[in-house]
Amino acid sequence: MSQTLSQQPRLAERAPEPVLAGEKSSGELLLVKLFVVIPALALAAAVPFAWGWGLGWVDIGLAAFFYTLTCLGVTVGFHRYFTHGAFTANRGLRVALAVIGSMALQGPVISWVADHRRHHAFADREGDPHSPWRFGSSAGALAKGFWHAHMGWLFERDHTNAARFAPDLLADADIQRVNRWFPALSVATLLAPALAGGLITWSWWGAVTAFFWAGLVRIAVLHHVTWSVNSICHMIGDRPFEARDRSANFWPLAIVSMGESWHNSHHADPTCARHGVRRGQVDVSARVIWALEKAGWARKVRWPRAKYLARKLKAPAV
Repeated sequence: MSQTLSQQPRLAERAPEPVLAGEKSSGELLLVKLFVVIPALALAAAVPFAWGWGLGWVDIGLAAFFYTLTCLGVTVGFHRYFTHGAFTANRGLRVALAVIGSMALQGPVISWVADHRRHHAFADREGDPHSPWRFGSSAGALAKGFWHAHMGWLFERDHTNAARFAPDLLADADIQRVNRWFPALSVATLLAPALAGGLITWSWWGAVTAFFWAGLVRIAVLHHVTWSVNSICHMIGDRPFEARDRSANFWPLAIVSMGESWHNSHHADPTCARHGVRRGQVDVSARVIWALEKAGWARKVRWPRAKYLARKLKAPAV
């Protein structure tokens, strides 16, 4: 006989979904390695390649454009919107942010969000996928931890369980569709600069150099800027606010990361749309969200709360 409703376990009493959902397949690991290694090799080749030939204003302009676009796709879209719900968006903006963020080649939107929510749930503790303090605090352990936090964690087989950390995205048909489009968007983010470069210069050589600079090199630079927030911004910098972890504000990365390197401020108030909350802290992503709000595409933006931040501010050392 089937259980009565009173005998069935209540939803709130059920055990939580496990943290991990098996292991990444060999194919998934190969793709991660290709996405990491090939752009990095292109970046290593960039310096000798640039001397005297193969680089022009068209390449620089396209690289800057696609870097800014895809970086904001990650910072405004994947991070502040999808992961933390710093604002609400209409359907068009929601899909656009998922598409543009996917073109940063940092993984499908659902996996990215699940990994980052897991990071916040266990920041710098057991379960954090990319804490630089994982192996201890000695010089050798931190060197190993830096590598792990920066990019080593990408090669591990553990697969964050999206059913636990991103059930809202799994239930969203639009986001599921964009998630499946990731391979096609990966191709598009490399071919779009080449197509633009070829049309602007009306030459195959213009397409080749744009593919290199605005495609491969741009992706490699964006990768390392993003990874630096995981590694550097949990090791060195200022910590003006109380947080449960070792997140830090590292000002040299503020512009290229579009404001993501105000990381201690972010961990002190994760759902806030602005990370550079103090005077003089440049936060391009917050300005973009402000513009989206003015245009009516973003609503219910969670801007900094002065009283909350005042409570979180550390007392000055005596």
